[in-house]
Amino acid sequence: MTIQGASRPGAPLYDDAPRTYDALLLLSFGGPEGMAEVMPFLENVTRGRNIPRARLEEVAEHYHHFGGVSPINQQNHALIAALEQEFTAHGIALPIYFGNRNWHPLLEDTIAQMRADGIRSVLVFVTSAYSSYSGCRQYREDVMRALDALGDSDMRFDKIRIFYNHPGFIEPMAKRLRDALASIPPDRRDSAEVVFTAHSIPVSMARGCAYERQLREASRLVADLAGAKPWRLAWQSRSGPPQVPWLEPDILDELDRLHASGIRDVVVVPIGFISDHLEVLYDLDVEAHQRAQELGVSMIRVPSIGTDPAFVAMIRELIEERLTETPERRFLGVLGPSHDVCPINCCQLGERRPAPPVLEPVTA
Repeated sequence: MTIQGASRPGAPLYDDAPRTYDALLLLSFGGPEGMAEVMPFLENVTRGRNIPRARLEEVAEHYHHFGGVSPINQQNHALIAALEQEFTAHGIALPIYFGNRNWHPLLEDTIAQMRADGIRSVLVFVTSAYSSYSGCRQYREDVMRALDALGDSDMRFDKIRIFYNHPGFIEPMAKRLRDALASIPPDRRDSAEVVFTAHSIPVSMARGCAYERQLREASRLVADLAGAKPWRLAWQSRSGPPQVPWLEPDILDELDRLHASGIRDVVVVPIGFISDHLEVLYDLDVEAHQRAQELGVSMIRVPSIGTDPAFVAMIRELIEERLTETPERRFLGVLGPSHDVCPINCCQLGERRPAPPVLEPVTA
């Protein structure tokens, strides 16, 4: 078994050799698909972390707003269907498998099926645009754990590079923002504030990865292309004990501040997520929207990227990079293309303490 990664400082960060693969694995977080699955799902997410039952029940209430169904699996199936059409149109003969970290189809079951199907060399697309422990490194650990459990030693998994500054992600998000701004009455449009949001993470975790820097760069790129000024980055979906510092400000606190400064119109862009899963629907469309209504602020929430054709084409392009010798790696901005070979010390967890429960992935 091989999980591609640099084994030492100074090792190459880009794989310029042309590769061949037997399949693509779409790897995501998972979520319940009915009321009966909510608590078992949350217990699975938090296994071994001694999270109080009362906290799990509090989190479960968020799912109850939507009948116990997280939309993330359905959205991933829609993305797979769009990718299959894209592959057919461009002559890419890779079957697509789907596995999750925390709920069915579970990653270990998916890899077992791949092995039974004779799959040995796998390209992995993780539903996360950014580098962090939860959004990148942990998924590689998940694959290693599944392979260890299955006793497999001859499968290779190569992860597609992070794409937060790829034109196929930035440009369609900028169009969504432009459309939202255009819907504001002209006499109020220039004074509207744009707030980009992403899942907050513990400060100790943020110090060990490029998550915050990448999010600020993606936000800047989208705002510049959309002609949006001013803009700011806020955070959402924090959990865990209050004494543990997480990235701030929270979106609800930011709405309070904007209202206090006289802002009447706010456009919220969930730049940290690639689909409108439960944390987008609950934390923004329910909680943030309710706060904006209470304050008398008009709030527009921009849709996430989903299955936008430009985004689907981007994934296909990232796959073609791995099939090509010394490929062009497209990007926007000043930070350059992300590495496609993860350094061994990247995306550290931070302080070793029980991780908080989460509803959906940090960046999916």
